[in-house]
Amino acid sequence: MNIHKLAAFIFALFLITGCQQSQLSANKPLTDQTFKEPEPQGQCILQPETKKLNQVGDSDQGKIDQALELCNAAQNYWEEGNLEEALSSLDAAYALMLEIDKIDDSEVNQQKEDIRYLISKRVLEIYASRQIVVTGHHDAIPITLNDHVKAEIRRLTGPERKFFIRALNRSCRYRPFIVQELKKSGLPEEISWLPLIESGFKSRALSPARALGLWQFIPSTGNKFGLNRNHYIDERMDPEKATRAAIDYLKELHNLFGDWTTAIAAYNCGEYRVLKTIRRQKLNYLDNFWDLYQSLPRETARYVPRFLATVHIVKNLEKYNIDIDNPLKPLEYKPFDIKKQVRLSEIAKAINVDVNTLVSLNPELRHEVTPPEPYTIKIPVNHAELFMAKIDGIKTTYRQPPQYRYYRVRKGDTLSGIARKFRTSVSTIARCNKISRKSCLAIGKVLKIPGSGYKSSPKTTAKTYAKSTKITYTVRRGDNLWLIAKKFSTTTKRIKTLNKLSGNRLSIGQRLIIVTGDKGSSKKYSKYRVKSGDSPVGIAKRHNMSLARLLSLNHLNKRSKIYPGQDLLVE
Repeated sequence: MNIHKLAAFIFALFLITGCQQSQLSANKPLTDQTFKEPEPQGQCILQPETKKLNQVGDSDQGKIDQALELCNAAQNYWEEGNLEEALSSLDAAYALMLEIDKIDDSEVNQQKEDIRYLISKRVLEIYASRQIVVTGHHDAIPITLNDHVKAEIRRLTGPERKFFIRALNRSCRYRPFIVQELKKSGLPEEISWLPLIESGFKSRALSPARALGLWQFIPSTGNKFGLNRNHYIDERMDPEKATRAAIDYLKELHNLFGDWTTAIAAYNCGEYRVLKTIRRQKLNYLDNFWDLYQSLPRETARYVPRFLATVHIVKNLEKYNIDIDNPLKPLEYKPFDIKKQVRLSEIAKAINVDVNTLVSLNPELRHEVTPPEPYTIKIPVNHAELFMAKIDGIKTTYRQPPQYRYYRVRKGDTLSGIARKFRTSVSTIARCNKISRKSCLAIGKVLKIPGSGYKSSPKTTAKTYAKSTKITYTVRRGDNLWLIAKKFSTTTKRIKTLNKLSGNRLSIGQRLIIVTGDKGSSKKYSKYRVKSGDSPVGIAKRHNMSLARLLSLNHLNKRSKIYPGQDLLVE
């Protein structure tokens, strides 16, 4: 800030604190309409009072006229968002006021003080707007081509050139909507290139820090800005919902820090990390992102130059010999509210559309199945009528959400010990956490422990219900045929037949051949997948079973509900 701006700034503070009040500011508030533009003949009309300027000398009058013109020009620059030119005009106007010598004419002195007050007021407003106003001007994000930005330009046009071109092709699908939303919010269009740095314009991109989606929200920040997440959906992967959330977040950051480069840095590493860095700065901590550059995390220190490099490159594609050769077209869709749970593959089959198209339109569906509660699904616009005609006939599915508990590994823990503690098996825990049964557990590692909603693999079920084992059992003190039969899930009759026993008497030390799990029945269990319209009674009758037997085999009771897609054991 030069000496004239500083003088104007100090003078404004002096007036605001009440140490000095001009007659005009004391009697009548100064407004933007106080001074009118000069007449074509060069005469300036000064209001609100009935003061006459013809008593002022030609030299001083000319300077007052020029100062008023500069104030009007500064107002226009400010409204256009050109703050630097506005400050320069006010600086020149203030310099003219300093050239007018103090004379005995009270009217001239009053006009001089009124104009100085107006200049100081404008300077204060402009400096305040620098911190809090989102102007939306096209050049609101200055592209600084320093050594850090140039280094990123070389990377993106050199070793990372293929990634950059692929991301540009993907951007054609999402940027039209992003730019439209940015314009509605008054934010610079350049921000639409932020997802290229964040995710390469991949709607399902997942970072090591568990940030997800086009705009790379972590769960807590996504939840703060209204992005829901459960077993069925994760709205961080929805480009439209995530874009609106990102705009809200960026507006909040810009209002907090006052300039876009610092706001973008905070988007990457969090506002609290940037605020902590700012508190350590002693001078000019809000004037320039580059003042914070060396103190920010390495990833963030590269993040802003990388973004600025991207904006520079996309504005100069010919210079860097880059072509968007295979752009992805935006997908036109029509939303429909559905109240039943269906798989995207079933919808695709019914309306004869590629399932990948449906997945691209509905990326927030984590398992490609709609949730059981009402849900708005997106259907390609040219298949909308067919979907409306066939929605009632599309098969309803059921996907029971698994129930998990979480356990943090402690010193001395083993997989077998944890399995015993939670009444499950080592293989189930290993499979659920995608680790080997012999894996070493690191202290502090969090394991998912499946609960009652977790379903074992078909192989485990087959072993449990279909496999029988022949063993030799030595009779001990207190044994009898009934206890032995119960212990090995067989019958007394089967034990007597296998061992050719005529009676029920047993001797200590006697050896018996026993087939475990053999009830003497030739029936084997198989799986039946529940269909729409099925009932437990109907399934039992179809398989020549009693209702009680069906419920017992599947650990159900008469009040239990069954769902389409659910597997039941039948004889």
